[in-house]
Amino acid sequence: MRTTTTVNIKATLLAGFLASSIAVPVSLGQAAQGEDQARQAPAASNSPPSSLTLKTPPSFPAAAKSAKASMLYQRLWGIDNIQVRETSSGALLRFSWRVVDANKAKVLSDKKATPYLLDERTGAALQVPTMEKVGQLRQTATPQNGREYWMVFSNKGTLVKPGSHVGIVIGSFHVNGLVVQ
Repeated sequence: MRTTTTVNIKATLLAGFLASSIAVPVSLGQAAQGEDQARQAPAASNSPPSSLTLKTPPSFPAAAKSAKASMLYQRLWGIDNIQVRETSSGALLRFSWRVVDANKAKVLSDKKATPYLLDERTGAALQVPTMEKVGQLRQTATPQNGREYWMVFSNKGTLVKPGSHVGIVIGSFHVNGLVVQ
């Protein structure tokens, strides 16, 4: 009788393992195609997930999207290594990028275009602060290949926190799904 129970337990564990190994690749493929849908899904309950409802780790969809997005932004805007980081105890957010094609990247240094950082969850729109003697806290020099450029957005009241998903808009330039570090 014990061997039958042991065999049933092993068979159940094996079936659960196989089901989870099938569910993970399917969910990873779906995460790469539909990250926006994954972010809009309601929060999961506190009950432990079953083998059929496995979720991908929160960092995976962003990593998968950033690889594809990196190639897209290199082709469209001539930039890569796009980052948003919290600085100055959260009061400022630094958006930086590296230029790979100076002609395509000119839109980011256009003095006439007003840059905005948009928090995807709250809808807050942050702007580049202007200092009395310095001017806007952004680089507007003519872009050169291989150089890194930046601009700083005011985050008074720390509306945007590390881990938040944000978008950047500068004239016709638009990037979504950046994660604040």
